[in-house]
Amino acid sequence: MGTQNFLWNVAKKYFTFGIIGLTISDRYASILPVRGSSMSPTFNPHGGSLTDDYVLVEKLCLEKYKFSVGDVVVFRSPSDYKEKHIKRITALPGDWIRTPYSNDILTIPEGHCWVVGDNSASSLDSRSFGPIPLGLVQGRATHIVWPPQRMGKVDRKIELEGLGF
Repeated sequence: MGTQNFLWNVAKKYFTFGIIGLTISDRYASILPVRGSSMSPTFNPHGGSLTDDYVLVEKLCLEKYKFSVGDVVVFRSPSDYKEKHIKRITALPGDWIRTPYSNDILTIPEGHCWVVGDNSASSLDSRSFGPIPLGLVQGRATHIVWPPQRMGKVDRKIELEGLGF
């Protein structure tokens, strides 16, 4: 009887912590790995999967889609919902942007944003698939949490060189 009671108490505690952890991860913040070099040098400046950066993704910005130009956001791919991308917002609804290859100027539609990788040479971003619906945005990357020597705040910056402007 004592062993069964002990196991039940342990199971209840793990279940409770699991539900709390899932709620925090879903509604407030989560930690995600950044793969690839499309955001280098902001993330993964040295390349290689052993040195992938992990970022804290804050989700409170999703309540009213409070984003600013320069924010780094995680979003679902418009072509494959299972894929997540991380890029920098360079234009918000109503902003004008020059497309890189045709030099057309377009206005970002309501409910969308324009995202570009910091390493434009190896980035699949809005230059390839157009404006991103804000509904696909999963959160804003605020801090690098791993590896320890790179821990720190993610800067909001815009580098116009190489972005097709």
